[in-house]
Amino acid sequence: MSPETIPNAERRIKSGAGWRIGWDPQGEPYQGLVGGEDWAIELTEGEFNDFCRLLAQLATTMTQMASELMDSERITCEAESDILWMEVEGYPHAYLLHVILSTGRRCEFSWPASAVPGLVEAARVLKIF
Repeated sequence: MSPETIPNAERRIKSGAGWRIGWDPQGEPYQGLVGGEDWAIELTEGEFNDFCRLLAQLATTMTQMASELMDSERITCEAESDILWMEVEGYPHAYLLHVILSTGRRCEFSWPASAVPGLVEAARVLKIF
């Protein structure tokens, strides 16, 4: 799903150091794309919507936990739907993200802590959920 191969004004791809995320409403059967430094996977609309929703929930939880933890305390939080399971692990200001897709293609993927802030912000503005 490269910007050059899909001529569509609605298609959007954002990327940064260690992450990328995209949305193509015309894509069939996969409208979403998530990726890391050297990998990518296309997601159905339901998978992509759950990914963005759960990512936002976990990011909010980590922000809220900052005032509850000592600076040296690490935390692990999980969220899941019928489609995927997600986990963040680390400090409220720096945490890795791990995802397991539990339908269809069934796969696992993750991002290092350095990539997560950009991914979270891009997922918030890429599409309205």
